[in-house]
Amino acid sequence: MKLKSVILLLTIIIINTKMFAQQTTETEKVPFDGIDMTWQNGNDRRDSSVFNNMKFFTPSLLMDVSYTHSFNNPNDNTVVGSTALARNNEVQLSAMHFGGDFNYNGARARFMTQFGTRSIVIPRNDYSPYRGQYKLADVYRYISEANIGYHFNKWYGINVDAGMFMSYIGLNSYYQPENWEYQASFTSDNTPWFFNGIRLQIYPTQHLKVEGWLINGWQSYGAFNNMPGFGGNITWMPNSNIKLLTNDYYGADAAGLPGRHRFHSDNSLLVRYYNNPKSNGITKMAFSLTGDLGFEKGAGVNGFKNGDSVQGPAQYFASLMFYNRIWFGKNKFAWTVGGGVMTNPGRYLVLYPTGQASPLPNPNNPTQTEGLYPFSANPGDGFKGWDCSTNIDFMPNQSFTFRIELVHRESNVPYFAGKGGVTSQTGYTTTALDPSWRPDLVKAETRLVLALLFRL
Repeated sequence: MKLKSVILLLTIIIINTKMFAQQTTETEKVPFDGIDMTWQNGNDRRDSSVFNNMKFFTPSLLMDVSYTHSFNNPNDNTVVGSTALARNNEVQLSAMHFGGDFNYNGARARFMTQFGTRSIVIPRNDYSPYRGQYKLADVYRYISEANIGYHFNKWYGINVDAGMFMSYIGLNSYYQPENWEYQASFTSDNTPWFFNGIRLQIYPTQHLKVEGWLINGWQSYGAFNNMPGFGGNITWMPNSNIKLLTNDYYGADAAGLPGRHRFHSDNSLLVRYYNNPKSNGITKMAFSLTGDLGFEKGAGVNGFKNGDSVQGPAQYFASLMFYNRIWFGKNKFAWTVGGGVMTNPGRYLVLYPTGQASPLPNPNNPTQTEGLYPFSANPGDGFKGWDCSTNIDFMPNQSFTFRIELVHRESNVPYFAGKGGVTSQTGYTTTALDPSWRPDLVKAETRLVLALLFRL
């Protein structure tokens, strides 16, 4: 009797397990299912992938080849204050990414490599590798994303991932084929492109995502101090025409100053206010609006208002950017216009002018001018900037974009590369510096960008 009872019990368990597994598979829900996100700024514009039928791995390949001309015509061809561009008057491979997504029985992994000028440009303002050894900037330089995790089939999905993943702060995507504009406005260019740590994604309903982060810091490979960074994202898309999101962050990101803490709030609204895909003229129109507000407080700085001699001066970040995009010609063409403004007393998020901005001399290349003429970022140093741009995209298919863009940027202090460049009097790092030479920084620049963008 006992043996029969055990056999019966095992049979019931097996049957119930199979029924539960079948039910789990059949009732698995997909977040944002049926929502058209192809028009959104900072999102994949494809409605499908040629690799969708692959069972366990979906590959991805992105390439960005660009040419830019600055009307300031700096002698060293160096672009200042940009994470999208590095060199003037040259055709450059700005970025090449390949990788993809693995999925097997809930286990998941994603990796994307990065090659080209962005592998140098993006990490340049991360000073966490100076703490300790092992050259973290070199270890991670050729990786844009690499994380592993597990998917739980609860509600519309729960994901737990660890490793390096993309940041949502600033709206724009790290991958240029997903953006409406090439040269990002100050809001996006001066906020993080990646995080290193742990991410929890919860989809309680079909239209809502709630995400939490426990990370090393603000776009940092390592940790500046002993406190980790905390943050999160909430994204709501009630239908295919509206996207609303907020990102919030708190951490200690001033190297060697554990008493200084940073808070940042980033908020975006995207609206597709016209959609007529059958039209022979204008097919859709949309806008994106992003506003950021943040501050640092402690260890000699005082948030939004000037304090006494102990509290220190104000140190905060406030910015706004707006873009409007119109698609026409059966969605093969699009016109985008927009821009933004930023103020950042203390300059703690300003991209330092390339070549002479590091707080420390470069120990590996003494011919470089890093550290010799640093761009001041002391408490109380002001920085205000504004930018505007317009472009035309030609998109013959979902994988290819040709973009021509005109950009103008200004600041209230000398910041952009002038005719004399930021490297040396000849423009070469191998030239012995003339004692009278200084980086040629000016308050404005206008540039033309031509870009070929590919995604498969």
